[in-house]
Amino acid sequence: MESGDSDVIKFREIVFTELHPDPGQAHSAARLLDGIDGVIEVHPETRLLLKVRYHVLKISLEHIETALIDCGFHLSSKLIYKISRALYYYTEEIQRANNGCSDEDHNSTRKIFINRYEHRNHGCSDHRPEHWRKYL
Repeated sequence: MESGDSDVIKFREIVFTELHPDPGQAHSAARLLDGIDGVIEVHPETRLLLKVRYHVLKISLEHIETALIDCGFHLSSKLIYKISRALYYYTEEIQRANNGCSDEDHNSTRKIFINRYEHRNHGCSDHRPEHWRKYL
């Protein structure tokens, strides 16, 4: 890692609420974020605390958390987390703007939804070969 990379590699914590049908939201979110472009490392510390290391010029904390919320995860709404979240969003937005990143550059969040779709249990995928599908 170069000396200039230390400014663009961010390490953040995402805290989830306890009142959710999935008691281990951090583990589920880690599986969802694994392999996303820009996300370097994802580690569920506890069942409600997720530690994320990412490249801010490729993806921001706001993009990650917005995608998680859209997937049905519930982030903690305690005041300390709201304030720190707003501060991180603002500073990362300024840093991305100063480095020439536009808001349309976050193609990685689309991959989060693709991962979510692939891991869901639904009836939209047929594992049979194409020539067998017309018989049933």
